[in-house]
Amino acid sequence: MSHKIIRAIYDDDDVLLKAVKEIRANGNNIEEIFTPFPVHGLDKAMGLKPTKLAILAFIYGLIGLAFAVWMMQYMMISDWPQNIGGKPSFSFVENMPAFVPVLFEMTVFFAAHLMVLTFYMRSKIWPFQVASNPDPRTTDDKFLMEVTLDGSAEDLTSFLKNTGATEITIVNNQ
Repeated sequence: MSHKIIRAIYDDDDVLLKAVKEIRANGNNIEEIFTPFPVHGLDKAMGLKPTKLAILAFIYGLIGLAFAVWMMQYMMISDWPQNIGGKPSFSFVENMPAFVPVLFEMTVFFAAHLMVLTFYMRSKIWPFQVASNPDPRTTDDKFLMEVTLDGSAEDLTSFLKNTGATEITIVNNQ
């Protein structure tokens, strides 16, 4: 089902932030906002829920830590024990100080790489995907807001002009 959206372009991030608050207070639905740089406080002004990606990062780190423990136990204790620098090779606990850097690095490695994959899946950004930016000026110096058109186009257009929009266009969204 297609519905109409209004795209409003703003020149300043402070004007955009104020406009978002006014538009939400007016009861309009903001579909998306495209900005050339992160705008502090925009997520709260839009009413977005906090992300739970930090929990996933912690879980991915634990997976990396568990993998590192298993890997070192298997390689250095079970499969091929070696006497390196006079350290005993028959116990994981006795060799723990030597294993700490590997444990740390594998934790960070797993957390970082799995978070990148999670980010790609969550935001639907895949390698070699064509960009879906509606206006290329938003990568330079403009801010674009897409607002769902529920009522009269003239009323919403004039309201957006009053909030500081410099350009307004109406498009059909698929």
